[in-house]
Amino acid sequence: MPPLPSERPASKDPLHPRNRHRGRYDFPQLMKSSPALAAFVRINPFGDQSVDFANPAAVKALNQALLRHFYGVDCWDIPAGYLCPPIPGRADYVHYVADLLAARNGGVVPRGPGVRVLDVGVGANCIYPLIGHYEYGWRFVGSDVDAGALRAAQQIVAANGVLADAIALRQQPDARRVFDGIIRPGEVFDATLCNPPFHASAAEAAAGTQRKAANLGTARGAQPALNFGGQNTELWAPGGEAAFVRRLVLESQQWPAACFWYTTLVSKKETLPGLHRALHQAGAREVQTIAMAQGQKKSRFVAWTFLTPAQQAAWRQARWGPK
Repeated sequence: MPPLPSERPASKDPLHPRNRHRGRYDFPQLMKSSPALAAFVRINPFGDQSVDFANPAAVKALNQALLRHFYGVDCWDIPAGYLCPPIPGRADYVHYVADLLAARNGGVVPRGPGVRVLDVGVGANCIYPLIGHYEYGWRFVGSDVDAGALRAAQQIVAANGVLADAIALRQQPDARRVFDGIIRPGEVFDATLCNPPFHASAAEAAAGTQRKAANLGTARGAQPALNFGGQNTELWAPGGEAAFVRRLVLESQQWPAACFWYTTLVSKKETLPGLHRALHQAGAREVQTIAMAQGQKKSRFVAWTFLTPAQQAAWRQARWGPK
């Protein structure tokens, strides 16, 4: 077996150079774009404007302001209890995937509606399609097993008319499947995105929430505030992250020509060795592990392709070349 791919270190600046959220939040500008945010802005102990990140309503109001100010999303909301994602980190994933495509396109990021991306587990927040479409003009298919999440995501798409032709949503009918039942015969994607369930059980997810709340200094007895929320399918799955990403690999092996770059976030570094072994056994032609960071939080995503160099060149010419 060849040596496992090493993890490329993140750059000195923790966020991607194209990330719009480098530096401090400009709260005066954000409140100008979204006046509702003002009700949650306070002066923190360092004398700076901020919001209480332990308050779910404040986090949602901040996300609404960020999406309106930076991405032109005028109407965004999620039902109570669903995952309210940290937008800077989500944007980083999109930009680094764009770099993967650019590396096979002469250093130029493929842009426009001809580029199609599949978001596995799009969630109620629909965050990756919103960012990816605004930044690069890509078209998205978002899949999810949760009908409620898809209804909420569809409401976001419908409320922002420019998204109607850019984002399609599909329900995964079998929670044991990922790509089967979603990718249609003859359909191809330039990349996939995935933020897999982190925990292995509901109890583990609840314990993680308790620790997170305690770290924020906001634990409230047995039921801490869920500042970023999350439903069962968003937070846990049997076997946790490691089992879910192995399933991604096994199913991607059945669709080797349907996607240029399969990718998934990997929160636990200890998941990597098993994932890399599974990819080697599946016959992946190339594997990359890209490190990311947001403040003190370290993360990464793994990308793999089954395409030969000749197939990659043909893909580029057919899908990204001059029209």
